[in-house]
Amino acid sequence: MAGDVKSFTRLLLECNSNDKLCVVREYQTEVIVVPVLLVGVFVIMLTVILWLHCRGLRAKQEQSSTSGHRAPQCLSCSEGSTESRYIQLNETSVESLLNSASLTLKELEIPREKLSPGTWQLIKHGRYGSIYRAQLETGNPGRTKTVVLKALRDLASVQEVKHFLGRIKFHQNLGHHENLVELVGCCVGQLPLYMIMEDVSLGDLLTFLWMCRKDVMTMDGVPCDLTERQVYEVGQQVAAALAYLEQKKLFHGDIAARNVLLHSNFTAKLCGFGLAYETHTYGAKSVTKTVPVKWQAPERLLKKPPSIKADIWSFGILLYEMITLGAPPYPEVLPSDILPYLQRENMMKQPSSCQQAMYSIMKSCWQWNAANRPSPADLMWSLQTAMKNSNDHAVLQVPELVVPELYANVAGVDVLNLVREYTIL
Repeated sequence: MAGDVKSFTRLLLECNSNDKLCVVREYQTEVIVVPVLLVGVFVIMLTVILWLHCRGLRAKQEQSSTSGHRAPQCLSCSEGSTESRYIQLNETSVESLLNSASLTLKELEIPREKLSPGTWQLIKHGRYGSIYRAQLETGNPGRTKTVVLKALRDLASVQEVKHFLGRIKFHQNLGHHENLVELVGCCVGQLPLYMIMEDVSLGDLLTFLWMCRKDVMTMDGVPCDLTERQVYEVGQQVAAALAYLEQKKLFHGDIAARNVLLHSNFTAKLCGFGLAYETHTYGAKSVTKTVPVKWQAPERLLKKPPSIKADIWSFGILLYEMITLGAPPYPEVLPSDILPYLQRENMMKQPSSCQQAMYSIMKSCWQWNAANRPSPADLMWSLQTAMKNSNDHAVLQVPELVVPELYANVAGVDVLNLVREYTIL
């Protein structure tokens, strides 16, 4: 240390007092090496921190994949199954997806040759495939039954195949209920894929309601008219379907006359589970399917989490549709203005064809606070009680015929989906 001081003193004596560079040159090595060392230490510390952070993220991902966070990777398993219960949605090829689906859905698989090729009738072209009506061999010689096929096109992407298989599995897990449209089977061994649903002879309820406005005596042998009591009967069946969904902890999300199918014996079948599937599988925030706003509860319009009470609100709209023979809800309000209209505590007026008992049930469904709306079980009791004093003789009549284009504009729906639509799933 003393030597360094003497050396530095000698240097100062030898240098010109104004020559600062002279001093710097003496310590040139220290000026370069020290900053380099400091930068090196900083880089090493930063690398270690980043490595530890990445290691922690990887550990969390591995923990998630083994602790039940499987929803994005597989579908809900069917209870009680000891075989492969999942369709592996992390597969990256169509072939591997079909191999997985063939094992998981083998109890639903129907040989393609049982679908009589000469009987296929096109119902509708969809975005990813077409919907047909066809005859399915029942196993008894010469006996067939009519079914509806929802097809996925041959050139479907991996994501589209995943989505289609997911819908089949979702409907299988729904189980059987007399007021839900039934899944008959599927063909998933190779492309094109088919989802096979029961055929409901009278088609969708909205079309039937419009037919009841016309001077038509029968529709497929069924009297084409509707009484107040029949409105209650259909309502009870849809409410029973909602009670079943509530037990399953599911939210339908699209209750409307267009999503109710009618059998010739006047059995109602709820369909249109596209939103329910997306909500259950991917979560409410990842839903891509849109629903006409005039059927949605206020909390849904405000992007709040869905619940069965939102379906109850939509059920009140369904009652309005039936009692008016398919009139669009809120005819005086633009679809874009529906939320401000409801926020001002407005409510649809009582239709001229609607008795006070039914209108009271509608209003109970349209309570702004979801907690004040009836449960599906309460709704069934109210409908059954009111039905005892309902009119079973007078036929509901609306003189005006429906113009689909005008209806679509007022209701805020796609006119292409109104003509004999089969929104099976």
